[in-house]
Amino acid sequence: MLHPKAIRFRLYPTPEQMTLIHKMFGCSRFVYNHFLAKWNESYNDTGTGLSYHKCATGIPALKQSFDWLKEVDSIALQSSVRHLADSFDRFFRKQNEAPRFKSRKNPVQSYTTRYTNDNIAIRDAELKLPKLGWVRFAKSREVEGRILSATVRRSATGKYFVSIVCEMDIAPLPKLDTAIGIDFGLKKFAVCSRGEDEINPKHLRKRERRLAHWQRILSRRIPGGANWHRAKRKVAMIHEKIANSRNDFLHQITTRWIRENQTICLEDLQVSDMLQNGRLAKAISEVSWSMCRKMLEYKAKWYGRTISVVAKDYPSSQLCSSCGHRNPEVKELSLREWDCPVCGSHHDRDKNASLNIEKEGLQLAAMTA
Repeated sequence: MLHPKAIRFRLYPTPEQMTLIHKMFGCSRFVYNHFLAKWNESYNDTGTGLSYHKCATGIPALKQSFDWLKEVDSIALQSSVRHLADSFDRFFRKQNEAPRFKSRKNPVQSYTTRYTNDNIAIRDAELKLPKLGWVRFAKSREVEGRILSATVRRSATGKYFVSIVCEMDIAPLPKLDTAIGIDFGLKKFAVCSRGEDEINPKHLRKRERRLAHWQRILSRRIPGGANWHRAKRKVAMIHEKIANSRNDFLHQITTRWIRENQTICLEDLQVSDMLQNGRLAKAISEVSWSMCRKMLEYKAKWYGRTISVVAKDYPSSQLCSSCGHRNPEVKELSLREWDCPVCGSHHDRDKNASLNIEKEGLQLAAMTA
């Protein structure tokens, strides 16, 4: 079955190619901000915004006013308008806040171009991109399927990456009879109904002292100076290492769950509400439950697995997984183990919750099948 899949590679552009990349960053940002201002102006005057078609047809006139827009990839400018339209669509569906103007001071910059007439191609360890020509890149794996688009991005550490979106034929995995219930936590990243406990690697805590050290140095530097930029890049490098370690851990664990189970049962955690707890906000942000769920959902779609999400008000910790008796005393988080007053079963709080999540998730999956 065909699915879009993004593959990221490190780019090694020449100084001339870096200059062109930065021009494309600036021109894409300018077009985005220009039409965002037009959209806001139209909405304030008439009560309605602008359509994607109206913005896209306004690009040629904009090029006549600003000749330097003709120096960059025209598809990248069209993509900026498409991103603006998509941002407003998500805003009206209440999926995100209203689009904001992009800043050239943001350390992360990007632009997107789409495949047409072989303008994106791969030859050995070189990648062909519009206006840039052949750019050397770290080819860590083969690119399969039909190329749809490419997004060039500069990270906060000054590295250049390209994300190539391909339409790939991903074969579903063989069907299994196994299921798993997963109870996410802080002391342990996940307690599974099949007996495996996944430890919380705490990637941020491992580098927290070094991060705080360089953040203090950055705060003492004069903004804009060479030493300030050096310290800022050092802070960004530490954040990048934390993010890479976290993503690697999440990819490994979600891929294993997908390969070993037909149905994965999860609890619908309201992470945004839980972050309001000042004592736990840092620890909750560090474990990235939301990212883990997103990975499971798209990998399940690729490989023919089922994700069953249990309602947030389901009392998974209070129910006895043996007899179903509900013990309201287990609401206290300090109570880690308890005995069922009906059947006498001894329960570990998290293990019991994972078993109940699996039972409820399988019932929900059977109802929707």
